[in-house]
Amino acid sequence: MNLREMKSLCSAVAFGAMIATPLALCAQDAPKPVKKAAPSADSPSRWDIFAGYSYLAPKGTVQVPQPNGTVQPFSYNAVNLGGLFSGAYYFNKYFGGQVEYGLHEWGDANPNGSNVGTHGNNDGFQTISAGPIFRYPAEDITLFLHGLVGAARVGGPDFNPYRWGPDLTAGGGMDYELPWFNHRLAYRVFQADYEYMHANFGPGVYGGRANINAARLSTGLVFHVGTIAPPPPPTIACSANPSSVFPGEPVTITSTAEGLNPKENAIYTWSGESVSGSGTTAKVDTSSLAPGTYTVKCGVKEGKPGKEGLKPWQNAESSTTFTVKDFEPPTVSCSASPSTIKPGETATITSNGVSPQNRPLTYTYSATAGTISGSGNTGTYNSTGAPTGPVDITCNVADDKGHTGSSTTTVTIAAPPPPPQPHTETLCSISFSKDHARPTRVDNEAKACLDEVALDLQKSSDAKAVLVGNANAKEKARTAREEKYAARHKRARVMNYAAQRAVNAKEYLVTEKGIDASRVSVATGTEDSQSVENYLVPSGADFSSDVSGTMPVNESTVKAQKRKPLGRRHHK
Repeated sequence: MNLREMKSLCSAVAFGAMIATPLALCAQDAPKPVKKAAPSADSPSRWDIFAGYSYLAPKGTVQVPQPNGTVQPFSYNAVNLGGLFSGAYYFNKYFGGQVEYGLHEWGDANPNGSNVGTHGNNDGFQTISAGPIFRYPAEDITLFLHGLVGAARVGGPDFNPYRWGPDLTAGGGMDYELPWFNHRLAYRVFQADYEYMHANFGPGVYGGRANINAARLSTGLVFHVGTIAPPPPPTIACSANPSSVFPGEPVTITSTAEGLNPKENAIYTWSGESVSGSGTTAKVDTSSLAPGTYTVKCGVKEGKPGKEGLKPWQNAESSTTFTVKDFEPPTVSCSASPSTIKPGETATITSNGVSPQNRPLTYTYSATAGTISGSGNTGTYNSTGAPTGPVDITCNVADDKGHTGSSTTTVTIAAPPPPPQPHTETLCSISFSKDHARPTRVDNEAKACLDEVALDLQKSSDAKAVLVGNANAKEKARTAREEKYAARHKRARVMNYAAQRAVNAKEYLVTEKGIDASRVSVATGTEDSQSVENYLVPSGADFSSDVSGTMPVNESTVKAQKRKPLGRRHHK
């Protein structure tokens, strides 16, 4: 490497350092957002730093004076290897300013300091320029255009020395966003520029003037630094405590804001029905609120005193809800003491009402039969007029909000015990054993007994009498013989002593004592005696169940005998 080449390289490195240093300083001084966000179409980067490969195709002819006194034309050749470095600062989403440095100088130098391109080039270019840049960021790609003005350090095509001259650049390109490094890296698919450079090499040997029109193609990597998005707005959250209440119970709303700028003033706002407060807390008066769900909005705005919330990112809002519950209805239990009563008796009804929210309660009562009265939690049930059996009693309770509850109990009205079952009563007995001649005749002794029977029937107007006649064995045998004889002789008379005695006794009661014949029944019994047993049958009594072994007498075949007085006896 000759002295001139070393000087060129040192100049390039120094110049590159001179450009890179302020770019790095600018990048360090760029405002840092509170939270880094990936560049996007909505929040593109603040700085774009580019470094990459560049190809330069210069077109121009220089009339170069030669040592032999002649002037020869020489043209520039393309520089296949080059580098391009730039830094762009954007004032908004679309517009910014750019500084660019280009190096296209890869030839070797002669020992005498002239350029000799060992790779087919004997020229070299260094450019530094600045100007506006316009971009259009989309989701994945960014298109840009720029126009730059600056200076170019140009070497000649025929050992011409390096000279500075003006430089003009116009062009554009496209960047493709890469997913790495949190989307801070992009690939510059292409950058195509037109570049005009002018250099005056002087009037002497290897002098001349150069007017160069160049096409430049570049590609490489773009590093995104910062973002032009506004600072993230504060956030706020609010909560209700408690979140569910009954009317009249207070609710406290608490807000919590994050991301506030401590150098600015913050004002909290509240809105909602029956909400009042300032600062980070508010109160809700629920006494006038109907049951339902209510929303409370909380907000915060920051900024300079008197200018809070003027910018969109200085405001935050949130909301929370709370529920006003309807009062729960009361409940009531109902009991009766005693639970079983007799007709006409009373029972005490006791109610035990409970309000979950301790509301005042009133009591009422009703019954399906009978009457009930009372106030408060006790009442009195009166069964007068109610049929026997169960009676449903309802205990009702109501609070001052119109909510009701009810419960039932039962009072059983017991039927009175049935009267004792009446039974047949045994009365006096009549003996027919004394008058052998007239063994069926009702004598005076018999009449005395029958008079008592008549008196008993008169006392019990619904009672009846049953007269049961009996015969002894001898009489029963005679009756049996007569029945056999009567079976052969239709006109034969059969004497049934037992039946006749009963019929004769009835005849006395009917004819002599005036007893209704329908109230006196006659029957025969099984006793071995010459008698009539008299029975009083009260209403409801069952004679056949009380006295067994009797047989009703057919009064159509057994007729009463006419009672005849006894004949007079003659004394000697």
